[in-house]
Amino acid sequence: MRDAYHEELDSIGDGLVDMARLVGSAIGRATTAILDADLKLAESVIAADEKVDDLQRDLEARAIALLARQQPVATDLRIVVTSLRMSADLERSGDLAQHVAKLARLRFPETAVPHDLHATILEMGQLAQRLMAKAAEVIITKDVDLALQLEHDDDAMDLLHRTLFQHLMDDRWKHGIETAVDVTLLGRYYERFADHAVSVAKRVVYLVTGEHADEIAPQDAVDAVEGA
Repeated sequence: MRDAYHEELDSIGDGLVDMARLVGSAIGRATTAILDADLKLAESVIAADEKVDDLQRDLEARAIALLARQQPVATDLRIVVTSLRMSADLERSGDLAQHVAKLARLRFPETAVPHDLHATILEMGQLAQRLMAKAAEVIITKDVDLALQLEHDDDAMDLLHRTLFQHLMDDRWKHGIETAVDVTLLGRYYERFADHAVSVAKRVVYLVTGEHADEIAPQDAVDAVEGA
C-alpha cells in the first residue's frame, strides 16, 4: 500500500516535469511564430495549450484524491500542496506562450515585431525556454542550489525587458502606436513567463527545506538538506 502511495507521489512530480517541458517548448515555438509570422506554427501552439490544461486538471485531481485517501503529513504533505501551486504556475506559463502565438496570428501576414527588435525578442524567447528547462531539472533533481540560481538568471530577462522599454521611449521610435502596444505586451508575456519559472524553482526550495527561498542562502540550503 505504501509503495503505491509513493508511486502516486512520484507520478505527480512526473506530471509537473511534463508540464514544464511542454510550456518550455511552447514558448520557443511561439517565439519563432511571432518573429517569422508563421501562422501554422502559431495555431499549433494555441491548440497545444489544451494538453497543458488537461495535465493540470489531471494532476489536481490526483493530488486532491491523495489528500483525501492518505492524509499525508510533514514532507509528503508539502509535496502535494506545493505541487498544486507549481501546476498553477506552469499552467499560467502555457497561457503566456499561447498569448504570444495569438499575437502572431492576429498580425499575420505581418509580424508584430519590428526588425530592429527581432534580436531582443529572440533572446527573450530563448532565455524563457532555458529558464523553464532549468525549472524542470530542478523538479527532477530537487537541487536547491540550482533552484536558487534561477532568480539570478532571471535578472537577464529583467534587463531585456528594460531594453524593450528604452526602444519604446526613444524619440526615434517610428513604428507607430499599435506596434508599440504589441511590443509592450510581448515584453510582459516573456517577463511573466520567466517569473513563473522562478516561482516553480522557489517552491521546490520550500518542498525540500521547509523554508522559503528568500529566507535561505545557497550554503544554508545545503546545510538544511544535509540535516534533514
